[in-house]
Amino acid sequence: MSLELQQGRPEDVEGRLEKEIRTYDLLDSLGITYERVDHEEANTMEACAAVDEVLAPAVICKNLFLCNTQKTKFYLLMIKNDKKFKTKEISKQINSSRLSFAPPEYMEKFLDITPGSASVMGLMNDKENDVTLLVDEDVLSAEYFGCHPCINTSSLRLKVADVFGTFLEAVHHAYIVVKLVGEE
Repeated sequence: MSLELQQGRPEDVEGRLEKEIRTYDLLDSLGITYERVDHEEANTMEACAAVDEVLAPAVICKNLFLCNTQKTKFYLLMIKNDKKFKTKEISKQINSSRLSFAPPEYMEKFLDITPGSASVMGLMNDKENDVTLLVDEDVLSAEYFGCHPCINTSSLRLKVADVFGTFLEAVHHAYIVVKLVGEE
């Protein structure tokens, strides 16, 4: 499969999941421009390497779905792909007990996303605001970033300002900026 950057939504949506189409519908209704590349399933950072080259200069994020020990608070953490998640570092900044990866059923319940497809776009499905968005400050300093449209067989390049302004306002989600050290 040749990786080619396309403008906007796919012309033919046959065979695509409804949650992916809803993502395009929302972005289009908000007037957010985006570019898209379709690819084989990519559910690890390694599998995304070729896709990342096509999306350049977009910052590629790891999207980690986390929860506290009691599984009463849930977080979507967006960090640059060259940084490591350290629970102690994040827990301290958000005054939470130790964080760990949340069970997949919560990701599906709150974000309508399966593991390997975690994305800020899933917040459009979180009508009750059960998930808090945590964003590494380095993500916000970029002009563009890449993410999945709720499915890991396509990736989008969007302007950071559009997502952290227009999109999050439309889906009624705020975010907390966190600082991660990265590789040491």
